[in-house]
Amino acid sequence: MPPTLASLVHHSALKLTVRAGEDRLDVPVRWAHVSELADPVPYMEGGELLLITALKLDAEDPKAMRRYVKRLVGAGVVGLGFAVGVNYDEIPEALVDTAAEEGLPLLEVPRRTPFLAISKAVSAAIAADQYRSVTAGFAAQRELTRQALADGPEGLLAALASQVDGWAALYDTSGAVVATAPEWAGRRAARLTADVERLRERPAPASSVVGGPDNEDRVELHSLGTGRRPKAALAVGTAAALGTAERYAVHSAIALLTLTTERSRSLQAAEQRIGAAVLRMLLAGQPDHARAVAGDLFGGLLDAPFRVIVGEGTGADRDPLGGLAEVMESAAARSGEAVLVVPEGPQGPQGSHPPERLVVLAVDGGAAVEACREYAAALEAERASADVQEQGGDDEPVVGLSAPAGPIAAAAAYKQAEQALSVARRRGRVFVEHEQLAAGSVLPLLADDAVRAFADGLLRPLSEHDATGRGDLVASLRAWLSRHGQWDAAAADLGVHRHTLRYRMRRVEEILGRSLDDPDVRMELWLALKATAAAE
Repeated sequence: MPPTLASLVHHSALKLTVRAGEDRLDVPVRWAHVSELADPVPYMEGGELLLITALKLDAEDPKAMRRYVKRLVGAGVVGLGFAVGVNYDEIPEALVDTAAEEGLPLLEVPRRTPFLAISKAVSAAIAADQYRSVTAGFAAQRELTRQALADGPEGLLAALASQVDGWAALYDTSGAVVATAPEWAGRRAARLTADVERLRERPAPASSVVGGPDNEDRVELHSLGTGRRPKAALAVGTAAALGTAERYAVHSAIALLTLTTERSRSLQAAEQRIGAAVLRMLLAGQPDHARAVAGDLFGGLLDAPFRVIVGEGTGADRDPLGGLAEVMESAAARSGEAVLVVPEGPQGPQGSHPPERLVVLAVDGGAAVEACREYAAALEAERASADVQEQGGDDEPVVGLSAPAGPIAAAAAYKQAEQALSVARRRGRVFVEHEQLAAGSVLPLLADDAVRAFADGLLRPLSEHDATGRGDLVASLRAWLSRHGQWDAAAADLGVHRHTLRYRMRRVEEILGRSLDDPDVRMELWLALKATAAAE
């Protein structure tokens, strides 16, 4: 504990006597300061014991003392020491009465007690308190380290909560609560998710102080990790501001959890290398070798239906694929399911650059796939609310999801995901599922500039012919193809004789230089007509 006025009064060598403010002697003393100025307030910081002899004060004037004492109280001075036997044989009643009225502790200092002795006593007590705090901090560090080695982060949090006489919580990269101590703090920690998410937007290391939920306590939030993106966060809740010893304990916990985080990052990099090898084996049609290499690392992921997710995206300021990977990994961790994440691109050995491509194998119907859908939906909604252009920016991911598959069909699922990705890119979408393509119409696929250019080029000779007023070849071709080459039905649709329609189809063949007996030609012409109609 820091020195207080009470501890100075009880100091046997100082012989101090309390003349006013007996009920406020438990106030901590930050320093002892000597000043004979009539107005020492400009040189006060608050928390001082001011020592005077009243050399330049009219200590017997009640009005002057009232002004003097009020300014001292307003400046945060915690006590006034008055030396008797120097300028006054005893403390004037005007000062005693004013100090009592204002609640300022007034200590009588005997002539035989020099101010230097009081200053030394305060300094020695402060030094002893700091030494105790440092010693307690080192002891806390040893205990936190022991608990971290024995029981991991959960044990460390329990030890930290005990050290600060409060509670502690650990959050993952998504802001979800991973562990708390004591257990009753889980609900309280969960209500700080939004504050943790805001902290994660700042470069590490970062910290903030927030009022606890329902103003129950004071909470400090600290980001964990040394990379560009924080890997976790620590919350420490206490009833009051942390003291020196508690501060040492919190800093030690941050260091230990950061080391754990960095070690986890190294293990994660190793897992990603194994995952990349497993993925290559699956795509090469070697599921048995893939299972042998994976072992128990990915649980039963390779033995159950899974989805393949392929994402692409580059951003100079953001890491869109990194955010997607974090969301899916966090969701999988919370649900206890395995997920295989393989980032590709020039991210470097320490992740210094964001990946340009991401391949993920996740359990079909699991939390990771659903988290991917929700993440993409949030981005789509954000884009729509901001009224962004149809094509997404370079800092937004584009994601394709395959149909459910097993290890034997991994290559086919990968191709499905890439096809869905290609469609998402062309449509300006964030996320497309391959099953949506199979269940929908082919017409949206024709809404591509290259397809429309092909259609315009193929049909231009017929359109130019029609523009001269010498026939209606485009409409006749559309009617004939829609009726599968049935002359009578197509002629009826056009309201012309079938011989007229036959003549027009011969003119189509002559102008295009292609035979309508060729099914490929008919297919290309039909798609061209559809693409042209879709663009109108």
